[in-house]
Amino acid sequence: MPTTELGEALHAWRHRVTPDQAGLSGGGRRRTPGLRREELSQLAGISADYIIRLEQGRARNPSPQIVESLARALRPESGEREHLFRLAGLAVPGPGTVPRHITPGVHRILDRLDSTPVAVYDATWTQLLANPLYTALIGAWSGPDLNAAWRAFVTSTTRVRHTPESNGALQRLLAADLRRTSALYPQDAALAELIDQLRSRSALFGELWESGATAEHQSSRKTIDHPTVGPLTLDCDVLHVAGNHLRIMAYTAKPGTQDAERLALLSVIGTQTLTG
Repeated sequence: MPTTELGEALHAWRHRVTPDQAGLSGGGRRRTPGLRREELSQLAGISADYIIRLEQGRARNPSPQIVESLARALRPESGEREHLFRLAGLAVPGPGTVPRHITPGVHRILDRLDSTPVAVYDATWTQLLANPLYTALIGAWSGPDLNAAWRAFVTSTTRVRHTPESNGALQRLLAADLRRTSALYPQDAALAELIDQLRSRSALFGELWESGATAEHQSSRKTIDHPTVGPLTLDCDVLHVAGNHLRIMAYTAKPGTQDAERLALLSVIGTQTLTG
């Protein structure tokens, strides 16, 4: 079937990533050890039909966001991500844009933390990747809700228990963090669009933005109301990846507590539900 160099690369790279490497269940007998299109669709947040059309050469002009999502899911080696952009006929994102590439090293860190809820966010607080336990704990997001500021100011989608005071503190911190990020990456079109949308949808965000405050979101202690295992009070630590402003968010429980027992229970029943 006719294809393109981009389609050939996507097909080959899909077959070299195993479900285990991607944090997915193997799902019984498989013709090949790599990812099925439906699995790549799940990981990248792109329809399986569009992936088929890309691989077959029937879709030839994917957006930079599509290529970045595919690159994250396919775990390219050094230099391959840039090659994927060029195959798609796109310029490689430059130094003035928010880094959204998850390096192989960060992928390996997440692979080794399968018993800890962990997610990776970019400098705009948009979730790029989450392991199954993080999704089981916090819930699955899609579209604009992948961004923490959008959830905080527009949709209020969260399992985290908030008081008016704690919610206000979070909103002030996120607005100040985004202002700091906008100064670091003034050429990033997606960031500029996010800020414009937040200002148009939330008067509070607009007020906080105009205040000019800057800050960096760090760590906290949160209570999560989970619909199955009940409330869990956990430490939420944010680790920063040097050089690209990626944030690794990890939730942990104090050993020997009911919270630790509930998190251990969730690691069994929650991830089984997600991968079953």
